[in-house]
Amino acid sequence: MSALAWLAPGDPFPPASQALDDPAGLLAAGADLSANTLLRAYRRGIFPWYSDGQPILWWSPDPRLVLFPERFHVSRRLLRSLRQPHWRFSLNTAFEQVISACADTPRRGQGGTWITDEMHHAYCQLHRLGHAHSLEVWHHSELVGGIYGVRVGRAFFGESMFSHARDASKAAMAMLCRIHGTLQMELLDCQVESAHLLSLGAEILPRKEFEQQLAVLTAADTPPWPVIQPGELSFASTAPTNR
Repeated sequence: MSALAWLAPGDPFPPASQALDDPAGLLAAGADLSANTLLRAYRRGIFPWYSDGQPILWWSPDPRLVLFPERFHVSRRLLRSLRQPHWRFSLNTAFEQVISACADTPRRGQGGTWITDEMHHAYCQLHRLGHAHSLEVWHHSELVGGIYGVRVGRAFFGESMFSHARDASKAAMAMLCRIHGTLQMELLDCQVESAHLLSLGAEILPRKEFEQQLAVLTAADTPPWPVIQPGELSFASTAPTNR
């Protein structure tokens, strides 16, 4: 069994094949949360996940849960709901509010949050640099849902989402997938298996296959994601986009 790799800032990440079996997918500890380190990690399909009081822990699960945006499943009931005029959507207008809501929203089976102050600061810095993005869901003028993550090339690595109204987090994913062509997003990384995400069309990939796809997608030269104000996107007016 491989020993856990301990990294100093700037050290290269070990091959994902060296990740532990118990806990499954744990690859390394240490390093830092600088923008350069995070982007190097995401290009390899590695992400940080740890709690206060722990060192920074880096993960590469096998298998991997991914969603190809054109295969996102929207039920008839959900689509009817999303066409109601009270729903409004935006992109990159409330990133700090979204990550704060993801950290503060209670979750079943979890006693706290893994979005530490250090993580919050690091991802807000990534957002300011144009690498981290959020899609927001509004009920009239109230922020009720959203998703945030990191974009590298044509891959988007979903980090967390929240919902303060029925269907709000589903709405965020649905809109993100609906405009995937405009965003030049071909893969949404969902990290670990979830029955909820599988019901929305997510698929399980072996880590090796996931890494092969990432090597192509993260090398793509793509334009920055735009800022889209609330009300400029809706299911009533936005047609699905294709690759």
